[in-house]
Amino acid sequence: MHTIGIDVGGTSVRAGVVDEYGTILDTARAATPSDQHALEDAITATVTELGDRHEIAAVGLAVAGFVHNDRRSVMFAPHLAWRDAPVAERVASRIGLPVLLEHDANAATVAEHRFGAARGAGVVLLIAIGTGIGAGLLLDGRLYRGAYGVAPELGHLRVVPGGRPCSCGKKGCWERYCSGTALSTTAIELLARYPGRSTVLAREAAKDAREVTGRKVAGAARDGDPVAKEAVADLARWLGEGLALVADVYDPEIVVIAGGVSASAPLFLDDAREYYRELTTGTGHRPLARIRTAQLGDESAIVGAASLAREHAP
Repeated sequence: MHTIGIDVGGTSVRAGVVDEYGTILDTARAATPSDQHALEDAITATVTELGDRHEIAAVGLAVAGFVHNDRRSVMFAPHLAWRDAPVAERVASRIGLPVLLEHDANAATVAEHRFGAARGAGVVLLIAIGTGIGAGLLLDGRLYRGAYGVAPELGHLRVVPGGRPCSCGKKGCWERYCSGTALSTTAIELLARYPGRSTVLAREAAKDAREVTGRKVAGAARDGDPVAKEAVADLARWLGEGLALVADVYDPEIVVIAGGVSASAPLFLDDAREYYRELTTGTGHRPLARIRTAQLGDESAIVGAASLAREHAP
């Protein structure tokens, strides 16, 4: 019997059939609707599609939002439609299978600890950089969720008072300066500040500023576009500064960089490591965390959610 892991993100619903070794055997995908009922329709459709091809014991949903400690309901999701929603019960009633919820970064952290870059580590911090920032923390092999299931919500630490507006309602959150969305925002700001310095991104922005996506900025940076390279350098600085801040709090053994933006890590990770080294308190007099990219890539949340669901399958 296999389990399905579903990564419910701000832009897409990605599902995978996963075996007990953490291997994804089959996948399905849908766009993320803005309405909660349509979102549950999309989840049901991916499970139905995969269930037609495989025998499934349980489903794990990796959610970009606050998951209650009982892992049955979503309290709040900045990039999703759910608010105080009994998601596990509603989806389970539709698919006829046990459903377990987990924060997407927590699921990714479990996957990297069991099957990937953090195997054998005692204190693991995972930073998932995608549409925003998610984070997961393992202490002696156990997920730390805080008193109410919210911790560690690092993407919404305020790093710039009065800074860029965030979908959470605050201004200046870390993810507004270090994410795929941030990469796009920074590039658009630079294009306005330095007209004529970029050809590729300027053409995209002239058609529609929404065309200047984080993925396109990263691609332009690889091709040597000066504005794109500066935007990536800004992301590297904010990643290093944020990691130094949270390392002073958690003192991790390993930091795993995951999420869609991690695919472009060769562009920024060395610089981020240097900022981290310079800004962490006591550098030179203490061990510093090893910073690695996720071995499972952007599939880590799918693998982790399926692995956790397996533990609760009948």
